[in-house]
Amino acid sequence: MKKVMLLTAFLVNILIFSTSQAAETIVIENVVKDEKLAKQMSVAAATFLKSLSAEQLEETKLPYDDPARFDWNFTPRKRKGITFKTMSAAQRKVAMDMIRLVLSQEGYTKAEQIIDLENVLRVVETRPANDTYRDPENFAFLVFGEPGGDPWGWRVEGHHLSLHFSSIKGQITYTPSFMGSNPGNVMADVPQKGLRILKNEEDFAFELLQSLNEKQLEKAVIGSAAPNEMFTANSRKALLEQMQGIPMAELTASQKAVFKKLIMSYLQRYHVTLKNQQWSELEKSGLERIHFAWMGDQKNVIGSGHGHYYRIHGPTFLIEFDNTQNGGNHIHSVVRDMVNDFGEDMLRRHYEKAH
Repeated sequence: MKKVMLLTAFLVNILIFSTSQAAETIVIENVVKDEKLAKQMSVAAATFLKSLSAEQLEETKLPYDDPARFDWNFTPRKRKGITFKTMSAAQRKVAMDMIRLVLSQEGYTKAEQIIDLENVLRVVETRPANDTYRDPENFAFLVFGEPGGDPWGWRVEGHHLSLHFSSIKGQITYTPSFMGSNPGNVMADVPQKGLRILKNEEDFAFELLQSLNEKQLEKAVIGSAAPNEMFTANSRKALLEQMQGIPMAELTASQKAVFKKLIMSYLQRYHVTLKNQQWSELEKSGLERIHFAWMGDQKNVIGSGHGHYYRIHGPTFLIEFDNTQNGGNHIHSVVRDMVNDFGEDMLRRHYEKAH
């Protein structure tokens, strides 16, 4: 009997060891996938830098710790970095290849459409074709550090588009990540008429809101009037005092499905590795703890005095969506990581291990 018990214990230990080894392999495989994308991103950035002249390189490449990395905005303004305006056709292609790599096809299409909306604004605002305020060529690229080094990163930024990527040891972060749309719904008589770049991000939110019963609405709606701008705006660190609204835990199964669909409408803008990485983090921190909060109109109406705002707020994750300007036809949306924007937490852990 004693021998049987010893044999059983030995077999159990083997099973535990094998299971832990299998789990480790899965983790290793995930790291390899991240490293593959990180390598591709560094090659794309290096290719872009090699295409530049010495003068262009000087304005495009900065040290990783340069303060410009945190100086981000989504308004029309003069920016550091090389813009499409001074690039050749070949340089524009490799620049856009950098964006294409880290976004999904859907996300890349949104980026292209946001850039093209500058042409729509020129028509709507009766500006000349060479206007520099509404300018599809005024989107700037910056590379921080040495592509493939630890750490390094890059960004592309212009009116209503601000994408930031950092990489350390095969890990990649992509926040803050801003996409906006003016108009939110193109109503002018132009080729883009009817275009709604952020359609799903808006419609799925209304679908969730309108599925709530009276008691749930009391929790979800935190204000009758929508703010004129996102609360975190372009702050270096995203900070809200508390999670408000209704948590996913208090939703029905069908409502949870819509809520997850809404969150995924943001995550699927990015490369599948980044999308899965973020969803895994949300699951670890607890999907049930993610809150949905609403302010403003509860129906999607365009007109003077109308507008709506919502946010999706978890322990470490924040999405804000604001559509209040231009009578509720001018959208700002942002994805933030409460601890790891600009790769800050990743960088901190990297230096802690180094010491």
